[in-house]
Amino acid sequence: MRRIARRGVASGAAALLLASGAVAVANTQAAAAAGCKVSYTVNQWGTGFTANVAITNLGDALSNWTLEWDFSGDQRITGSWNSSYTQSGQHATLKNASYNAALATGATVTPGFQATYSGTNAIPTTFKLNGTTCTGTTTPTDPPTDPPTDPPTDPPAGSRVDNPYAGAKVYVNPDWAAKANAEPGGNRISNQPTGVWMDRRAAIAGTSGARGLRAHLDTALQQGANLIQVVVYNLPGRDCSALASNGELGPNDLATYQSEFIDPIAAIFKDPKYANLRIVTVVEIDSLPNLITNVSPRPTATANCDTMKANGNYQKGIAYALKTLGAIPNVYNYIDIGHHGWIGWDDNFGPTADLLAQVGRDSGAMSNVHGFITNTANYGATTEPYFSINDNIAGKSVRESKWVDWNRYTDEQSYALAMRQRLIQAGFDSGIGMLIDTSRNGWGGSARPTGPGPQTSVDAYVDGGRLDRRIHLGNWCNQKGAGLGERPKAAPVAGIDAYVWMKPPGESDGASKEIPNDEGKGFDRMCDPTYTGNPRNNNNMSGALPDAPLSGHWFSAQFQELMRNAYPPLP
Repeated sequence: MRRIARRGVASGAAALLLASGAVAVANTQAAAAAGCKVSYTVNQWGTGFTANVAITNLGDALSNWTLEWDFSGDQRITGSWNSSYTQSGQHATLKNASYNAALATGATVTPGFQATYSGTNAIPTTFKLNGTTCTGTTTPTDPPTDPPTDPPTDPPAGSRVDNPYAGAKVYVNPDWAAKANAEPGGNRISNQPTGVWMDRRAAIAGTSGARGLRAHLDTALQQGANLIQVVVYNLPGRDCSALASNGELGPNDLATYQSEFIDPIAAIFKDPKYANLRIVTVVEIDSLPNLITNVSPRPTATANCDTMKANGNYQKGIAYALKTLGAIPNVYNYIDIGHHGWIGWDDNFGPTADLLAQVGRDSGAMSNVHGFITNTANYGATTEPYFSINDNIAGKSVRESKWVDWNRYTDEQSYALAMRQRLIQAGFDSGIGMLIDTSRNGWGGSARPTGPGPQTSVDAYVDGGRLDRRIHLGNWCNQKGAGLGERPKAAPVAGIDAYVWMKPPGESDGASKEIPNDEGKGFDRMCDPTYTGNPRNNNNMSGALPDAPLSGHWFSAQFQELMRNAYPPLP
């Protein structure tokens, strides 16, 4: 499997899997492990490194745990996560945090640490869990079982797979399904899996009409699902270039984001009863790309984006989320990469990839990122079948058309695959996979082209053949004429892990007029159908539907339009 293999390859990274065994030793308050297994994965640079440590308890349940080992060189631990550390000379220990002290039989915990070194950085050869040497097997029982218990041969619960969507039964959110079913004809799609949005601290415990995170996970287990999709979306100074999706935290509230948002989410994810549930996280949409396109000296710069670039809290917040959530074996982190109509131009494309790579490194290990997602909550067509970026009409390249406007990409799939290769060049593993949000990019109905446009001019050719019927690629709020796109589907093409409905159809992008609220959401003129635009959409009309509620709130008129214009059509 691509991504399991990459975590064990050394080229700046090294890994060791120790199988366990040895005689149990008594330990106060927590029994010694009768067997354990340790995976130790290193990502190193210069004179520093991080190590992710996966500890699997093969013995009786523990109420607390301590892992010990000896370094062979001058490695010195400088900090840790999901644990506390001590070091005396070459002898090092990691002890449980309060939230991960219990370690059930077969359960895995994933602490880690950052350290310095000089010379060589050899992997420790022996680990002990609560005094028991870890060799990957259990010690004989006394009296022995008949027949003897064999060590497990399957990967431990929560081990990551290459593509989490392959063969998965994906969770259907009953809260969204109930709203869909209440709409005429909504039962045709109410069985589709959609993203669960954690967009403020209160969402973790649950809000009026929406269950909390733990309740979603419990319901997923009740459904027999083995994959759930969670959008992690509450950065300090969230969405600096827009107002409709502003959040509850101010630009300098990084500590609050970490301790009151990410840490509680991680604590829930770590509950052993969810260990067999693949948890796909979409980490902070509409954030890092803003630091490329909407900062000075760009003409599209905003003061808020300049502030977020200066204080670094987007990068720090996302790196913390990736590190904390990536340490959980059954969590798959996907980072948002905007969409082709935002990042597809040359001066945006490479710098965005490099920034993403830097944040991946800042998280402590590039392997904290399982993949990337494009078009989240947006409208870009998955593919444009009737024109290509390589076409020339009347002596002009398609790139010269007003619609394409010198972009390198015409649709989300070509953008996602090209960005995948560029991200690999930037340092991510060749096994990364991409997701495309197809929830609202079907563009069906009577306006859907059935063939290429006329070849009288490059603009007529593109405008006549394009599936995306927006007024401008920069329009993003409650777009008139949009339809449901491809249904969620695993592995549609090589390099794409899945088409997903991360944005639940029927949930508004933002209010079409100012609505007082306690959710931190402002009024953005791009959601106003009378707005004549700004530099980000070349001063075109917004194309937004009227009478829209706050972002995330149910918008019946939009839901009905999405069903009418669905492509493939609904039955």
